[in-house]
Amino acid sequence: MPSDDVAKDFWPLRPERLGGRPADRGLPPVAPGFPEFRPRWPWWGSDLQTLRDVLVPAADPHDPASATLLQFEMPDGTGDRLTAVLERPRHPVAGRPLAVLVHGLTGCADSRYLLRAAGRLLDAGFPVLRLNLRGAGACRSLCREQYHSGRSEDLDAVLQRLPDGLTADGLVLVGWSLGANLLLKGLSEFGAAHPIRAAVAVSAPIDLAAAAERIRSPRNRLYHRWLLRRMKLDAAAAPDPVSGDLLAALRSVRDIVDFDQRITAPRNGYDSAADYYARCSATGFLADIPVPTLVLHALDDPWIPAAAYRGYDWDANRNLIPLLPAQGGHVGFHAPGGRVWSDDCMLGFLEAACDGAVSRP
Repeated sequence: MPSDDVAKDFWPLRPERLGGRPADRGLPPVAPGFPEFRPRWPWWGSDLQTLRDVLVPAADPHDPASATLLQFEMPDGTGDRLTAVLERPRHPVAGRPLAVLVHGLTGCADSRYLLRAAGRLLDAGFPVLRLNLRGAGACRSLCREQYHSGRSEDLDAVLQRLPDGLTADGLVLVGWSLGANLLLKGLSEFGAAHPIRAAVAVSAPIDLAAAAERIRSPRNRLYHRWLLRRMKLDAAAAPDPVSGDLLAALRSVRDIVDFDQRITAPRNGYDSAADYYARCSATGFLADIPVPTLVLHALDDPWIPAAAYRGYDWDANRNLIPLLPAQGGHVGFHAPGGRVWSDDCMLGFLEAACDGAVSRP
């Protein structure tokens, strides 16, 4: 169940506070009703918040009554099939929509943050669909192609192919990191075509070029090495024979921007890494999102610069709810009592949306 201090009424916006810091320092206003984030000892600082689940793996807290593996054939002629895990709550709550969860870069439907959020949603009576993006997790052997930050058409194809019974009460969508950018882009493109009641984006790299530069900066060299290695392994694991040219390119790729320049862009119809970043960054799509959407990001995220969040005009789209605490790391937000603050906020917001309590004047 959600924390008692997650209020049911999030509006109107007020500029008084943002993660404990005054909004007159150029930070956007946030909705009242969310608890203030305080880091959990000893996970102080952005890096420890980011690494906590790696250093101390959390137990999988959720216990679904049933789990079913679904497959979704993509309509682009590749023969690729995405997989997803459908879980139903032991104690369903009438009117709760299906929650579709979308993982981040090098993640999958079984990533710890996805399992933990799924557990919270299941306990609150939401059915949950944990999606593997194209080529991730269990669908790696079923896909010739791979996901990327802008491949939102795959999410659209999955939503179109959901069995009717699953969407009778509508949908809520949640994405993390790369999956959050993909989600925000997709909401602007097809949000009005599906019964989406609300969405949540956590730690989204809404300016892909800036995020790519940040992750390959000297202070992030260990993160960068780890991510790049996993990206190369994923690209080389396609079920069809991988061409010698691709293998040679993978061996010589130096960094993430180089990977996007030589692998992501040409394989997906972009002129260059810069073209890919420009066309797929969520900042170009936020103004057209048609559903209530909580945009949650820590301003100390070591992977994603805060400038795009600080500089965006959040009043340009009244459906967007910015929640930008000063601390939290990247997909971290580990709070006292063993709680994950972002999950508390996600659940409180989605429950309020289901109750019709999310609106802006």
